[in-house]
Amino acid sequence: MFRNVAELVELATTNNMKIADVMIEQEVSVTGKSREDVIAQMERNLEVMEKAFERGLAGVSSHSGLTGGDAVLLQNYIKKGNFLTGKTVLDAVSKAVATNEVNAAMGTICATPTAGSAGVVPGTLFAVKEKLNPTKDEMVQFLFTAGAFGFVVANNASISGAAGGCQAEVGSAAGMAAAAIVEMAGGTPGQSAEACAITLKNMLGLVCDPVAGLVEVPCVKRNAMGAANAMVAADMALAGVTSRIPCDEVIDAMYKIGQTMPTALKETAQGGLAATPTGRALEAKIFGISLNKGE
Repeated sequence: MFRNVAELVELATTNNMKIADVMIEQEVSVTGKSREDVIAQMERNLEVMEKAFERGLAGVSSHSGLTGGDAVLLQNYIKKGNFLTGKTVLDAVSKAVATNEVNAAMGTICATPTAGSAGVVPGTLFAVKEKLNPTKDEMVQFLFTAGAFGFVVANNASISGAAGGCQAEVGSAAGMAAAAIVEMAGGTPGQSAEACAITLKNMLGLVCDPVAGLVEVPCVKRNAMGAANAMVAADMALAGVTSRIPCDEVIDAMYKIGQTMPTALKETAQGGLAATPTGRALEAKIFGISLNKGE
């Protein structure tokens, strides 16, 4: 039904449909499943997401000891009331961190679009839930809207850190979330596209450099910043701000950047933060590796 964002927006606008409904129809067409079955599967995904961030907010730590507890710190900070940004943004950040901390602790999460970027979409969804008071159906629609943009990115660029760097993982997740936030807040399909474009533009070139090869550092905090990026971009789009570069061209640029990105910066743990002295020391500590050559 649609291959790119322009076609997605046109379908939704021409037929006076939500992007979520366009995506549901596409899933029905592609999978051969009934509309009810497609929606039921997404409802199960929603439940997994909710349980994951709730577990993270209760406090978890990874086996390596690199991550854990930051979501709790953020929630405690929010409760003090003297934060510098906004409560909804910080709540999204904390819930994104909570989800990704659960992933690092080998818990069950829903890849959106990947495990390493699994915090952004649910983090923003359950934060805006507190402000917009959506029904369960509207929350499920949020996920379909996010999925529609993820579908376009996956088929025209990449959602893999190994193929395109972290711009392809957390960047894609943030763009998906921004678009879905706009639709839930009553924005137009065009505004959802603008939000996705604004988000992705500001995450182009983001490398994938996991310390010790683990999906923890800097992955968890990148989910935090991806959630914040998505929230701000959604507000900008709802305010009428547009991207001078169309969303599909931004996605194409992301693909080309990923193609030219050095292998050392694409999930290999050979460059970036993973190759810093502290990064190597942490790797040695975790895996019992000697830092002295020849040993």
